[in-house]
Amino acid sequence: MNQNGESTLSSDGRAKPGGSATAGRPQPLYAAHEWVYSRSVKGTFRRLKWAALYILLGIYYIGPWLRWDRGPGAPDQAFLIDMPARRAYFLWIEIWPQEVYYLTGLLVIGAVGLFFATALAGRVWCGFACPQTVWTDLFLWAERLVEGDRTARMRLDKSPMSVEKLVKKLAKHAIWLFISVATGGAWILYFNDAFEITPKIFTGEAPVMVYVFIGLFTSTTYLLAGWAREQVCIYMCPWPRFQSAMFDEDSLIVTYEAWRGEPRGKVKRGDDFSVRGHCVDCGYCQQVCPTGVDIRKGQQLACIGCALCVDACNTVMEKLSLPRGLIRYDSIANQEARERGGTGRLRLVRPRTIAYTLVLLAVAGFMVMTLATRARVEVNVLHDRAPLFVRLSDGDLRNGYTYKILNMEREPKTFTLRLEGIRGAQLRVIGEADDWTGSAALPVGPDTVGSYRVLVRAGPGDLEGKATHLTFLLTDETTGRVHAHDATFSGPGR
Repeated sequence: MNQNGESTLSSDGRAKPGGSATAGRPQPLYAAHEWVYSRSVKGTFRRLKWAALYILLGIYYIGPWLRWDRGPGAPDQAFLIDMPARRAYFLWIEIWPQEVYYLTGLLVIGAVGLFFATALAGRVWCGFACPQTVWTDLFLWAERLVEGDRTARMRLDKSPMSVEKLVKKLAKHAIWLFISVATGGAWILYFNDAFEITPKIFTGEAPVMVYVFIGLFTSTTYLLAGWAREQVCIYMCPWPRFQSAMFDEDSLIVTYEAWRGEPRGKVKRGDDFSVRGHCVDCGYCQQVCPTGVDIRKGQQLACIGCALCVDACNTVMEKLSLPRGLIRYDSIANQEARERGGTGRLRLVRPRTIAYTLVLLAVAGFMVMTLATRARVEVNVLHDRAPLFVRLSDGDLRNGYTYKILNMEREPKTFTLRLEGIRGAQLRVIGEADDWTGSAALPVGPDTVGSYRVLVRAGPGDLEGKATHLTFLLTDETTGRVHAHDATFSGPGR
């Protein structure tokens, strides 16, 4: 059907003259991807993005090489996740496997912190600190360095293959691969000592899994930052789908003052801007957008809040001697206030920001308190299941236990183990106290787990039934602190 409602097909199914060339053909469900050629821009937000890139990439690439003295026998890498030893080291903090709940706390702080930042400044994380944004910015810098700015890159891609085009493409992808390999290699260094594993990587002596993970992170960096780019933000990332729920009328977001910019139109010599909109429809704001968004159409899922369009528009406004801020990082409430002739104000303290702050303080405070007061010695006792008890030749009953002492200190310790709860009970530690006794000395090395086989005997008359309460008391000879652990002593019953 044409715009007049008439059929564009003849009786034999062919398109009539003047009809649509695609009429009658099956249409694709999805539009083909259009490559985004973002244009360079200078300004306040571009400088902020460069600063964020330098700081974040500097931390990422330099972090594994920083040293932190933890004493003899301990790794001196400031940031290290030692998988074989089952330890995580972050400066002065050492995390053991059973303390994985600290990771949960960090994830909660990260999530609530992201909610808090979004409520204050919109998608500031996406625009300035997200790894996808940071590495894409770095890849775009390399692309502009080799192929030129937006117009030059578009012209190069449309031109037929030539020696110049081939050299530029190879140079660009070589830089991309170098950045990707450096990214994958730096990630591996957080799980191995940087000074030890790096020479092995280059000499081929590193474990196979090291090369596997370097290849994995190299390929994902190259594909996501070099090829996928804005498609990761638009289609793969779940955050844009629900981040709008964190906004309110006072959240700072990238906005376009339509009341001031419309009606838009191309600028002509002698134009009187008092009778027309300030937007000259130059398209600069859309050309600098890394996701290809036209912010003049309002808030969109693809907008990552990088505010480069603000820099672009301010540049044009300055050239035309017009007020800056036609596109600005501002709140909807302030936009509406200025439209009515008033002045806006920044409202940081609001019910939702207060709630997020309280949650952050509560979780962070709890983690700090538990870190400061956590025990440096932990005890675990496991009762034998088969058999539950053994009757000795003199009629006494014997139970077996696996007794483990976790010494988190960087110095050897000696502990004294004794029993409480059963009158006349005695213990025997295989390899340490071979005779039945009331107490036994247990040495434990620094930053390790001491595992002992402990046997306990008691007379049948001193038991309460099939299960009698028993307490293991472990005294730290260095500090005098006593660690009590409740257990049960099994018997046949009365």
